[in-house]
Amino acid sequence: MIKNMFDRIFSFLALTILSPLLFTIAIVIYLTDFHSPFYVANRVGLNGKLFPMIKFRSMRKGADKTGVDSTSANDTRITPIGHFIRRYKIDELSQLINVFIGTMSLVGPRPNVKRETDLYTKEEKEILTVKPGITDLSSIVFSDEGNILADEKDPDLAYNQLIRPWKSRLGIFYINHRSVFLDFYIIWLTVLNFFNRQSSLNKIYEYLRRNCADQELYQVVLRKEKLVPTAPPGATEIVRNRS
Repeated sequence: MIKNMFDRIFSFLALTILSPLLFTIAIVIYLTDFHSPFYVANRVGLNGKLFPMIKFRSMRKGADKTGVDSTSANDTRITPIGHFIRRYKIDELSQLINVFIGTMSLVGPRPNVKRETDLYTKEEKEILTVKPGITDLSSIVFSDEGNILADEKDPDLAYNQLIRPWKSRLGIFYINHRSVFLDFYIIWLTVLNFFNRQSSLNKIYEYLRRNCADQELYQVVLRKEKLVPTAPPGATEIVRNRS
């Protein structure tokens, strides 16, 4: 109840305060190719139900028809202005609308496409028991997701092997420890990540360690070692394909 009330009030105030910026961004995106500045696509939300997620469009029109869900930093589908708004996560600001109407929360596991959630293990399906959010622990730890996937021949498979295992573990950890304090802490860490990424990673590491997270998990969040293919939580084998 408190979380929902905070989400609605904060998103309304944020949309009001940021409206000049949001309007300017929309105009700039529109002027690049004279198509809608918004990209609206279904994502899987609370209890596995689909909802339309709103993003500022960072790719050329029709890019979603390529069948590739994961995006690398050097993806040719990204427009020039798209690189800028993705780098600074500006494309996510429009999701404040989703928060205001109640389909998303400020803090929660990032929503995914159905093709990905269909691959979830029984353990990962716990992620769908809460509203998805604009930011969470994995959004900070893997804010460089595009760079991780940049040189991969199959970004979708690489995502499932390198990022999904840890992203899901962080989502499950959040669900098991969620509180108003943790939500505020994640929001603060999200802001801090823009100015001092290493500091935000260190603080996540300390928080996970203090709260008895798996040692392998809190070591990974420091991002000092190269990510290697890992089985998702609840599975014993590494994902080899998405079928």
